[in-house]
Amino acid sequence: MINAIIEAVSISLNGEFGDGYEIHMEEIKQDLKEPCFFISCINPTSSLFLGKCYLRENLFCVQYFPRKGRERAECNETAERLFACLECLEMSGKFVKGTGMKCEVTDGILNFFVNYDVYVQKKETLPAMEEVAGGITAKG
Repeated sequence: MINAIIEAVSISLNGEFGDGYEIHMEEIKQDLKEPCFFISCINPTSSLFLGKCYLRENLFCVQYFPRKGRERAECNETAERLFACLECLEMSGKFVKGTGMKCEVTDGILNFFVNYDVYVQKKETLPAMEEVAGGITAKG
């Protein structure tokens, strides 16, 4: 589920900002080419909601690394666009609403936080009939 949300965030970012911005899902240690985005999920949680239904709370951080020169102004402009483009994501024909959106600029990098919380149904796996029948012996 987390990878599907990251993919949907990436698609939304590309739709809003275009191909001139690289979008990373893995940490880049060196040779980072600005402007670019880095998407990560921070401390996902899962809690039982009802029966076999679970609430998965997924806090995401989308970091924006601006061009050198006017970092603060560019981060502010980008934050406004992120509030709009990350408000609602499409995943497999369903929509997931972003909540708790907030951002901060630290050391010239925009950190944009958004929750994508989803309910998931746990599927019950039953043993194959041969396994059940194989454990029974007839008495005669």
